[in-house]
Amino acid sequence: MKKSYWFLILFNLAYIIGFTIYYVSIKNYEFLLYIAVLLVLFVLVAVTQKKTKFDYFILWALSIWGLMHMMGGGVLVNGETLYRYHIIDLYQGPDPELVILKFDQFVHFYLYVIVSMVLFHLLGFVVKKGLPSLYLAFFAVLGSVGIGGMNEIIEFTALVLFEKTGVGGFYNISLDLVFNFLGALVGGFIAHFRRTFD
Repeated sequence: MKKSYWFLILFNLAYIIGFTIYYVSIKNYEFLLYIAVLLVLFVLVAVTQKKTKFDYFILWALSIWGLMHMMGGGVLVNGETLYRYHIIDLYQGPDPELVILKFDQFVHFYLYVIVSMVLFHLLGFVVKKGLPSLYLAFFAVLGSVGIGGMNEIIEFTALVLFEKTGVGGFYNISLDLVFNFLGALVGGFIAHFRRTFD
């Protein structure tokens, strides 16, 4: 295995182990659930890499998302978790949750850019060669939006299972879905031009 892959593995293990210890110490069981999901994804990517052949851009992008997600629930800014931090006030509705742009929304957007690129890359291996990139991008975007919906179901599960969560209510989930969709669109567009398979 190349040294660059080992560096990626160590980078991921370092923040996963570090934040696991941290979340156990503060008894944040919600994020332990997210760490379990992250570990499943980590193992899935690692064991299939020989076949999937993700490039370093995608692998690093996924790794950075994992770190951002762990930071979002544990790093505090002005007494609030990083996920609640307002990067810039673009819009403030009548409800306190109806606000744009929070760190949480940026992470959702970023993640689904990457998910569309991952799906586009995988679709390129399994569909008939010569299929136009725009078709692949379209289905990658649809798949990314579907995965985004599953992510919101996971967040809803956390809301049901744990007394105190950082998930938020209706506006939070709705805005998450919007940013998932926007990220998926951008990711499909980028993937169409990158085309990481032969």
